[in-house]
Amino acid sequence: MSHPSDSRDDHAPGEGVPPPGLDERAADGAGAIQSQQPALSKPAEQPSQPAAKDVPPKRKRPVVLRAPLAKSARLVEEAQIAAMLPTEVATPITPHTPRSRDRYRFFASCLISAVAHAAVLIALSLWMLNLPQGLGPTSLFATWAGQESLEGPEAELVLQSESQELTPKETELALQQSRINVLESSPLEENNSDEPTAQVADVGDPARPWGVQGATLMQSVERPTGGGLEGRSPEMRQKLAQSGGGTAQSEEAVERGLRWIAAHQDQDGGWSFDLKKGSCRGQCRNPGTEPNTAAATAMALLPFLGAGYTHREGIYEDTLHRGLYYLLRRGRVTENGLDFQEGMKNGMYAQGLAALVLCEAYAMTKDPALKDPAQQAIQFIEYAQDKKGGGWRYRPGEPGDTTVTGWQLMALKSAEMAGLKVDRSVHYAAQRFLDSVASDDGSQYGYLDKTPRRSTTAIGLLCRMYGGWVRGNPPLVRGIGHLASWGPSATDIYYNYYATQVLRHWGGSDWKRWNDAMREYLINMQDTKGHESGSWYFDDEHSRVGGRLYTTAMAVMILEVYYRYMPLYGKQVFPEL
Repeated sequence: MSHPSDSRDDHAPGEGVPPPGLDERAADGAGAIQSQQPALSKPAEQPSQPAAKDVPPKRKRPVVLRAPLAKSARLVEEAQIAAMLPTEVATPITPHTPRSRDRYRFFASCLISAVAHAAVLIALSLWMLNLPQGLGPTSLFATWAGQESLEGPEAELVLQSESQELTPKETELALQQSRINVLESSPLEENNSDEPTAQVADVGDPARPWGVQGATLMQSVERPTGGGLEGRSPEMRQKLAQSGGGTAQSEEAVERGLRWIAAHQDQDGGWSFDLKKGSCRGQCRNPGTEPNTAAATAMALLPFLGAGYTHREGIYEDTLHRGLYYLLRRGRVTENGLDFQEGMKNGMYAQGLAALVLCEAYAMTKDPALKDPAQQAIQFIEYAQDKKGGGWRYRPGEPGDTTVTGWQLMALKSAEMAGLKVDRSVHYAAQRFLDSVASDDGSQYGYLDKTPRRSTTAIGLLCRMYGGWVRGNPPLVRGIGHLASWGPSATDIYYNYYATQVLRHWGGSDWKRWNDAMREYLINMQDTKGHESGSWYFDDEHSRVGGRLYTTAMAVMILEVYYRYMPLYGKQVFPEL
């Protein structure tokens, strides 16, 4: 058992301590070698306590040189470790290697990305080349003067009116007289005038293939090239009403309907589907429930434009001026265009209607104050399209349905006639949507899927006509046959509105039978008493939402079908691809 004093490791400075730089292994090796040497005493040091008197004199210790021993141990250990390692030549690594490796990876990624994008572009090019023939390029022919656009819907709107030397009262009387000429015309008789009319030539019954033979077959396959707004002038309105199937009674019903709509305009210039809230104050039955006032105002303005009245001329000049002013102030400027949804869950109905009104009003007047809002409304429609399916629904980007899509396509058509810019790819995508809801090879159409309905079949066929289907297209021929066999509906004014347009553009004996029944039914169903005089109401699911204002506007536009749009199979509107 060792003495406690022997356990201390007291060294003189610089003696027995490994020099700086030696690792622990060297120190251990030195200790191991030292343990084999004879035990040597340490140099004398100052005692920590006073020395006793009987302590013998201390002897000097020899100096132990441990550094050479430690170095030897280190060399031996390093030699042993080196002998255990595999013998291979280490490749020197330059400091630039990691950067070079990253550079190679970057170049490889770029090359792969370029190849992938090139393959996608080639595939898209081949797909575009194989697209079916449809709507052609738009010819921009609008001219205007002055400021191009408004700063926003809150900017002061100035709808320009042409200067006239007549007093307002004299002007109104003159315009009333021009309309009276239409109303005083006798019922349709044989037209003995030498001047050509816009009536579609009767080639037998094109809806029945066996009735089209010989030279008339060439007429049945002509492309749709009409559909313009030229028939809305007072002179053309009278001529087309007489030649297309209208009567004095039908024109009188149009004017009574317009008077009822004008009487229900609110003080702020707009309209409301809910007649309890506006100037009517509930005097008329069957108010609507839809709260969107932009949709109600646009629906009310369309029949005035269809009859040729604008904010620049006609007895309803002030009505339209105030209505357009209100409508524009309902639009919200966004980065995607002018938004008329008013935050409603089904706002794209209002968007299509508002855009249709602005485009038609601009096309008829070329008022520069309307050009930019109309273009921005169309821009929002393009943005809101479902890019995958090609249709439109209640909110932007939602998978489409046929009813909302129909209003958007009619707005795009009017924009092209007004000379506004329309992206052609939007038309291609819309035709793809119609394919997705078509059945019976395209002669019938569903709402969200291929399950056919009467109203959506009429919408789909009209959109196909404007999309470029030739008159002899077999699905179109069969679709016309469906509409002709179904006949007008007693309550579904929505179906009647679209089917009447389809058959008017088609012509022939099917159109004559349809028109005779539809025209007389509407004339007889128009209310003639009290505050409801001049209006219509047909009870169905659409009418309960839009109310009497909606059904009246739709009925008036049905009776305007003879001149509201020129027959499609006439002068060209959409150039071919």
